[in-house]
Parts: sequence; structure tokens; C-alpha cells
Amino acid sequence: MSSRLKVAGWVALGAVAGALTTMQLQANARSALSPLPLDEMQQLAAVFGLVKAEYVEQVDEKKLINDAIGGMVAGLDPHSQFFDKKSFKEFREGTSGKFVGVGIEIGMEDGLIKIVSPIEGSPAFRAGLKSGDLISRIDDTAVRGLSIDQAVKKMRGDPATKVSLTIYRKAENRSFPITIVREEIKVQSVRAKVMEPGYAWLRVSQFQDRTVDDFAKKLEEIYKQEPHLKGLVLDLRNDPGGLLDGAVAVSAAFLPKDVEVVSTNGQIPESKASYKASPDDYRRRGGDDPLKRLPAALKNVPLVVLVNEGSASASEIVAGALQDHHRAVVMGVQTFGKGSVQTVRQLGPDTAIKITTARYYTPSGRSIQAKGIVPDVALDETAEGNVFAALRTREADLEKHLANGPEEEEARAQAREARVKAEAEFAKRAEPPKPLPEFGSAEDFPLAQALNKLKGQPVIASKAPLERKAEAKTGE
Repeated sequence: MSSRLKVAGWVALGAVAGALTTMQLQANARSALSPLPLDEMQQLAAVFGLVKAEYVEQVDEKKLINDAIGGMVAGLDPHSQFFDKKSFKEFREGTSGKFVGVGIEIGMEDGLIKIVSPIEGSPAFRAGLKSGDLISRIDDTAVRGLSIDQAVKKMRGDPATKVSLTIYRKAENRSFPITIVREEIKVQSVRAKVMEPGYAWLRVSQFQDRTVDDFAKKLEEIYKQEPHLKGLVLDLRNDPGGLLDGAVAVSAAFLPKDVEVVSTNGQIPESKASYKASPDDYRRRGGDDPLKRLPAALKNVPLVVLVNEGSASASEIVAGALQDHHRAVVMGVQTFGKGSVQTVRQLGPDTAIKITTARYYTPSGRSIQAKGIVPDVALDETAEGNVFAALRTREADLEKHLANGPEEEEARAQAREARVKAEAEFAKRAEPPKPLPEFGSAEDFPLAQALNKLKGQPVIASKAPLERKAEAKTGE
């Protein structure tokens, strides 16, 4: 998804967005399944020698080799990746839910970084930064022109180091500088609140190491406030995925014991597996079952799952499992369509590759690769319709994505052409569209429709088709 279309992004996300990952950090390389192609290996060595001898300036040999490895892995599909020391550190930070920075949830507004919310207890929170503040400079760099990811990297750093931010506070019509000392931030990937008596909202923004524990704690808090819960909205919009065991656990919280949540299949034996709603399939080694404290009533509480084009990978597993077992009504927009599993293989102390090892399948045997989960009820982003939907990229739009059966290149080309046209029309607007309301707010239109569904009240469904075909024209 283009960074300018991200309504909000955690500073912690970085390189891990969209990865359904099994963390198998192994130092031993797997034995080759076939002899190496000697002619091509000799050609690689010849190119290496030519670059070393004839390039306009000297190049570092280690960089050449790392670039060759990176190109080989990146050429497989959009989600396989070589991690050098820096990127591997960032990857591990993202999946752990911990990072070093200032502690803000951010979005974009008028080309500046908008603070959606300071993380409670963070350096930014203690410094008095507020929701709605705009960041115009990070140290000596003007923010205008930077992507969210570029701004994130500038605000992150080592513990106890300083970063200077220039803040514009619209409510007071003034700008002021502030210096913040970076420290380790623990990201809350789960938020929840009771929306009205009997009905609650629980949002999972990413599946990280701490997500299942946080998920269980938030549900306990909900039931303390509402012991006789009448309905729950599980919000997975813009959830890019994360760790597989987290998706299995969240699904298991609502499903009968031991029913299948997801299965995987690939070339190697360990990629052929079935994961069930059982503690054995999601509990960390030696750890307790974080779901055992949850009330039995949770298995039967009426449930709506909210999804959109930004729901990918692990979040699609949850939506697909609850949909296949008829445990929840899925509402929103057809999801991203990332139906592959990446496994991390460690090459050395500080390097690794993340390589696609399997496709995953919902309990009914559906592969959602390059298709996604089609909701039971289609919803628009706002009461006025969809604002950004035509501009969002999905798995099927990515070059070198894994195919899910025969595909028509002509259909993909038509979809790309339609998106380019929509982007051009978007850029010509005299005024940029109003940013979407924050998820969970009183202005959150899809959430209001989900609550209506739970209460048996009329739902304003989208007039768009449930399934978005590649051939469909947009921006007409």
C-alpha cells in the first residue's frame, strides 16, 4: 500500500508489514536438492570479477555478495527477503512489538506527519505531544516530501540518543521545537473499549509476540465491564499480519476446541501442517495458555469481523477461519490476498533470509492467495462512499506474486491501468479528501454498521459487488 494512503501506522512496523511468519531461526543450510548449475555459477563468478576489475570506482566485495544474495531472494516473490545486519534487527524489533523511538502512532496530513496518538507512558507522551499535532521537521530534515517509512526511520535510533522535532499545533496556531530522548517502546497491538451497554469493539493492529497476551487481557477487561456481553466487533482492518501462532490463538478464542483453523502446504515436509484451535498449536514452548482465563461465553457471543484491503496474511487467516466455521459475519471489503507463509532461516549471527515456504488454506480448503477473503456484507469506508479504495494495491497487483491457478495478464493489466487512472484523478483534486476517521471513533462508519448488525438494526451495505474482479474498471 502506498505510504501516502496509510491512514495510521505504528512507528514499530517498518519492514515486517504484511508478513505471515513462522520464526524458525536455523543456522544450518539445507542440503541442495539437485546439483548446482556450473555454467551459471561460472557466469556469476565472471560478472563478480568484471565488476571488481572494471567498474568506474572500487566496490566493496561484501556489498557485492550481499547484493547478489538479496537480488536472488527478492526475485522469487514480493515477500521473500535477505536481511543484512540492520534490516534483520529491524525485523526482529517489529515482530517482538518493541522498538527504540519516541512512541507515537502516526499518519499523514497535508504532506506532514500527523500524530494520531502518543503511546501512553512513552517519551512523546511525557513530553506533552498531543493527538493532532503535526511534525514539520525531524532534526534538520523537512518532513514534507518524506514517506511515512522514511520519517519513521529518522525518528528511530539507539536508546538514550536525542531527536529534535518541530511541532505545529493547529489548536494554538503555533510552531515550537522539542527534543526527545529515545527509549525502548512496547507497542500495544490490541485496543478495546465498550462502545455502548452490551457491545464492545476489539482491534488487533498486528500479530506480534505479545498480541495474544494483550488480546486475552483486553477481553478480560471487557467482560469485567460487561459481564453479559451481547455482541463483539473484532476489527482487523489494516492489520498486515505477523506471527502465525497469534492468528491461530485469536481464532481459537472464538471457535470450538480442536477444529481446524488453517492448514499449510509446500515443498518440504515441515511446510505440510494443520493448525487447530488447541493450546498445543498456539502456546509458546513452556508457557501457559493465555486463553484459559477467558469466559466460556466468549465461544457463543455474536461476532462481527471487520476487514478491508489492508487486512493481510494472519488477519486473513482469522477472518477465513471464523467465516468457514460460520462463527462470525465478515463485513467490509475484500481483503489483500496474501496467502503465503514465510520462514526465517538464520544464516549467521546477524543475517538471515525470509523465504516463502508454503501456501495456507482456510478450513474449507480455500486458498486466498492473490484473491483474499470476500466479506459476507460489503461496506463502504464512509457514508459518502469509498475514498481511497480504488488506489489501494493488493497482492494480485504485485509483480512476481504467487499465482493461484491460471491468471489472465490482460485482466491484471486492465486493473493496473484503472488504478493509474484513479491516482491521476486523485492528484488533480483541488483539495485532498478528508482523512478517514480514526478506527473505533464515533465517526467510524463501518464500525457503526457492524454494531447495527449485532443489534439486528438496518445496515447500510455498499452497492459495490462483494468480490472485486481484476477486470473491473474503477474511477469511472
